[in-house]
Amino acid sequence: MKRPLIIFDCDGVLVDSEPLAAIAYERVYRKHGMTITTDIVGQCIGMKQADIIVRIAELTGHAFPEHATDDIWLETRELIAEELEPTRGILPFLRALEGARCVASSSSMERIALSLDVTGIADFFSENVFSTSMVKRGKPAPDIFLFAAEKLGAEPASSVVIEDSPFGIQGAVAAGMTAIGFTGGSHSFPGHAEKLKAAGAHAACASWTEVEEELAARGFIAQAPAQS
Repeated sequence: MKRPLIIFDCDGVLVDSEPLAAIAYERVYRKHGMTITTDIVGQCIGMKQADIIVRIAELTGHAFPEHATDDIWLETRELIAEELEPTRGILPFLRALEGARCVASSSSMERIALSLDVTGIADFFSENVFSTSMVKRGKPAPDIFLFAAEKLGAEPASSVVIEDSPFGIQGAVAAGMTAIGFTGGSHSFPGHAEKLKAAGAHAACASWTEVEEELAARGFIAQAPAQS
């Protein structure tokens, strides 16, 4: 295996943001006279905002006004700044992790930067942060993962992606990368692991201890980093 690269999704993997995002969508849609539930938003996890708006319209018939799309970010930003937490166990995991790593997210760069800063994760990735805004197609297309690997000089076959959504898993598999599903976020649900495996995940892990064991077993890290 050539130089391994570990690619992390952001929302729901590094940071426990998906419940906050669902609340933001629900509030903003209600503000504009449309009722949606957090369950509807949950079906859009892993997609970029423009695709989420389209998907909600398909599921509910509610067409969100184009002129008001900034309202979604404003509401989400407030919740992130006030309430966002890292996923349980990620900070000690990152402190011990060696080797190349990056973030590849469907969120905007502004949202990714705020999320990583608020949770104390930003320094673990430096400039190695990528958004689907940088590529033509969002997840489940492989574009963002291939883009990240190219930027960091890694081969897809030597890269592993950690994702919490079927869309992300599908994108990783399409990129020719190993896909590990993560179900340790507070938005996880019964059957989450099975859904990720059905999308192509090579394994599904409920904690960062399980993730490190998978990475070690598959040769992406020399040995499982000791957490404290």
